[in-house]
Amino acid sequence: MKKWKAALCLGLAVVVIAFLGYVCAFGIGAAGTGSMKNIKLGLDLAGGVSITYQTKDTTPDAEALSDTIYKLQKRVEGYSTEASVYQEGTNRINIEIPGVSDANQILDDLGKPGSLEFQLSDGTVVISGADIVTANATSSTDQTTKQVKYEVAFSLSAEGAEKFGEATSNNIGNTISIVYDGSVISSPVVNSAITDGEGIIEGNFTYDEAAQLASTIRIGSLKLELEELRSNVVGAQLGQQAIRTSLIAGAIGLGLVFLFMIFVYLIPGLASSLALMIYTGLVLLVINAFDVTLTLPGIAGIILSIGMAVDANVIIFARVKEEMTAGKSVRSALKDGFKKALSAIIDGNITTLIAAAVLWFLGSGSVKGFAQTLAIGVVLSMLSALFITRLIVFSLFAVGIQKPKLYYKPLKDRKGIDFVGKKVFFLISVCLLLAGFIIMGVNSASGKGAFSYSLEFVGGTSTTATFDKDYTIDEIDSEISPVVEEATGDHNVQFQKVAGTNQIIIKTVTLELDKREALNAALVDNFGVDESTISAENISSTVSTEMRRDAAVALLVAAVCMLLYIWLRFKDIRFAGSAVLALMHDVLIVVVFYAVSRINLGNTFIAAILTIVGYSINATIVIFDRIREELHVATKKADLKALVNKSINQTLTRSIYTTLTTFITIAVLYIMGVSSVKEFALPLMVGLVFGAYSSVFITGPLWYFMRTKLVKKEAVASKDANKVAASSKKEVTATKEVLETHDENEIAPVSDDKKSEVEKPAKAQSHKNNSGKKKSGNKKGKKKK
Repeated sequence: MKKWKAALCLGLAVVVIAFLGYVCAFGIGAAGTGSMKNIKLGLDLAGGVSITYQTKDTTPDAEALSDTIYKLQKRVEGYSTEASVYQEGTNRINIEIPGVSDANQILDDLGKPGSLEFQLSDGTVVISGADIVTANATSSTDQTTKQVKYEVAFSLSAEGAEKFGEATSNNIGNTISIVYDGSVISSPVVNSAITDGEGIIEGNFTYDEAAQLASTIRIGSLKLELEELRSNVVGAQLGQQAIRTSLIAGAIGLGLVFLFMIFVYLIPGLASSLALMIYTGLVLLVINAFDVTLTLPGIAGIILSIGMAVDANVIIFARVKEEMTAGKSVRSALKDGFKKALSAIIDGNITTLIAAAVLWFLGSGSVKGFAQTLAIGVVLSMLSALFITRLIVFSLFAVGIQKPKLYYKPLKDRKGIDFVGKKVFFLISVCLLLAGFIIMGVNSASGKGAFSYSLEFVGGTSTTATFDKDYTIDEIDSEISPVVEEATGDHNVQFQKVAGTNQIIIKTVTLELDKREALNAALVDNFGVDESTISAENISSTVSTEMRRDAAVALLVAAVCMLLYIWLRFKDIRFAGSAVLALMHDVLIVVVFYAVSRINLGNTFIAAILTIVGYSINATIVIFDRIREELHVATKKADLKALVNKSINQTLTRSIYTTLTTFITIAVLYIMGVSSVKEFALPLMVGLVFGAYSSVFITGPLWYFMRTKLVKKEAVASKDANKVAASSKKEVTATKEVLETHDENEIAPVSDDKKSEVEKPAKAQSHKNNSGKKKSGNKKGKKKK
């Protein structure tokens, strides 16, 4: 690269950093497009709309109610993956959608849940809403006019498809009306039989009309008929202090990472720091562009992704150090460092992307939101490391910063550690897990429960009270929260303000009658609340059984997909097997930590587990990539144990540095964050440490154990097979020689005496034949001898 081009690239990098910083802070234009203030925030940070429906049946079936809640959850995910749906009392369903302030608009879009039927012209019911699986507005191009037309595509259950197929087959040319709450909303004509359960409603629709019809069909597919009871605009659950401290913690953590990288890697560390600034700005812009709903754990997740983005740079610069230690020039070391680190970076990130894709397609609620944020972070971190960092570091070299001492601190020779030979680490892991499971059992037997579940998982009591003034969130935290905690004994109370009123919604663990009375008395005595304005209802968990099932299935499928990818890339299932086993180890360690520490198990638990999955598999891939590289150049007589130890020792610095940089960002967040952030950060720190521990001490030795055991079995089997083959060959040869001395028609056995008499002329004839052969034949015979 020419010097003027390098200077131009560096200047452009500085301009891009300044531009991204300005856009993120202030945005573009009067609307502030792209600014952080336009990022959709969750209920915890910005509030939203709360809608309560009541079933027309006063005693609804529990299964039907659960199914309705799950379908509504899937429906409102279109507004935000952080939206929540939960049961209130015995026959009410509450929907909370973050980031919006117009309840009427949501009600219009969502539709009024009622009864839905598809009827023939004589009033015969063909199918009901219970047979509908989904309905969506779609578009297609008219082949004649080439104009775009809008339609409604719907799908039916197996039972519904059978009934609908029979009805449409017998009524081609007739209408089938869609009746909602007794009113006909559409009467399409049957053009052909629909037997596969997939139908399309055509008409002269605008997009909005098609979307409205699809929405009505979807909402009518609920098993229960609902009616709107109330709707409110609710305020943020957390104050500005929580957001402010989290952002400050992120800035401090990022600054410490920059200093660390520059101190350890010098000029390459400076290049990676500049690239990370660009990466941070791009993450915020993409989250804004894709309309991702950001919660407080989401902010923590972004800060974590910044720490993880350092990983690719550490892998590259560790390689550069190795190349310079081998005596290469700075330019050659940089080129080879990027080249040799490429496979580890790509494999690690693709594995994580596979997990994100599976979680997005199979998960629901906050799992979907996490998958979206994870995928954005992974893609942009690869872009940052492989292109932006590369461009900056080569530009710095080209402008004249070329002294080797600015790129490389001599590596101190250290004695390699025998990781494979130390079986004690397997024992440590087993003991930790066993101890954790025993504690879980003891807690469960004593009535405490194996875990301390939060409201999101087990539900609780929602108390609404009208105060004498409009309290701010910070005032609620400092004045009302301590009183509620003392009265209820719950130290994880959630508060929500109802916009435009003095009402505050207080969500606690399930309160018995005495606790409810104590809370009412405390509110009356301390804040002058009129007891007649206080109402309380039990609420269900916001993370339903179906959502937990979706998360578990998604995690399992993700593990299988990662196993298959590692198997295909490394061409050895033992790599995949040991990686997935180590992954299970890390997940179980975090689960046990939640149980032992009694940290509330809620939505942040799911986010923490998924984060550890992505982080741990990435760390393992780096070590396996080095083992694969060493295997390619190793001889057949190479000591496999020494090879594995060498690979782990070569990547040990990377494992330590990556864990340290990521740990720094989370530790600062833990120190400065509010209580809900601390509950997310602490398990993450434990997961980071044990993720690095399993990658270094478990995966390599586990692969070696699996490899040597399988190889030994294969060697024994091969040896036995060779012996059998050799023995069989001798028997066949001897039999052939004997049979050649007999007349074809003679089948009687030959005695030993006659056999020896026959063998003499046979040998003589054989000698005569050999003498008549070419010289090369004699040589061949000598070789056999």
